[in-house]
Amino acid sequence: MDNLSEKLMEELENHTAFTIPIFGGIPVPDSCAVSWIIIAVVVLLSIILTHNMKKVPQGKQCLLEIGITWMNDFFLDTLGPHGKKYLPILETFMIYIGFSNLIGLFGFVPPTKDINVTVALAVMASILIQVAGFKEKGGKKWAKGFLEPMPAMLPMNLLELVTRPLSMSMRLFGNVLGAFVVMELIKICIPGGIPVPFSLYFDIFDGAIQAYVFVFLTSLFMAEAIEE
Repeated sequence: MDNLSEKLMEELENHTAFTIPIFGGIPVPDSCAVSWIIIAVVVLLSIILTHNMKKVPQGKQCLLEIGITWMNDFFLDTLGPHGKKYLPILETFMIYIGFSNLIGLFGFVPPTKDINVTVALAVMASILIQVAGFKEKGGKKWAKGFLEPMPAMLPMNLLELVTRPLSMSMRLFGNVLGAFVVMELIKICIPGGIPVPFSLYFDIFDGAIQAYVFVFLTSLFMAEAIEE
């Protein structure tokens, strides 16, 4: 039991992948290094999938257009036509979180297992929501929104600026960490090919669901912020 606990705790630690030898050494954690790998893979796939595009889509272009169309429809159904300008950043969130949650299938540690990553994502999403509200409503109406439905709600509405990103980051972190812990326990206790079916759920289905939930909440809060 002690060995099992030690192995699990070792897997849960966010190790330093390497150190950049400048300014006395800058440690780069696993979550950051894996994020760079994800960025490189997404950029490479973007170049490959958009190369030699045709007016009549075929093969890989069909798959790309199906994916982009689905994401566009998903966000526009929530945001309405005013949300079209925010599609690139929202779809970037979905792609990055989706890749981060699924990369465990290839032996990498999911970046979203690091609470620093999920907090950063939630803070960026919250800033995006407020910027969208300010841009669409104007400064006066945006500020007035903190007094709705009555001025006495000002403290609660201001507190919501903190609780929303905290809730979003902890939800993503908790679910990804929980799935990671369960899969590690299964791998330790039941080695061999038996864990593969469990991986289909915890690494693929659950990872995709968490990416969906995060961007859905972001778009839902944004729709609330930009509505007249």
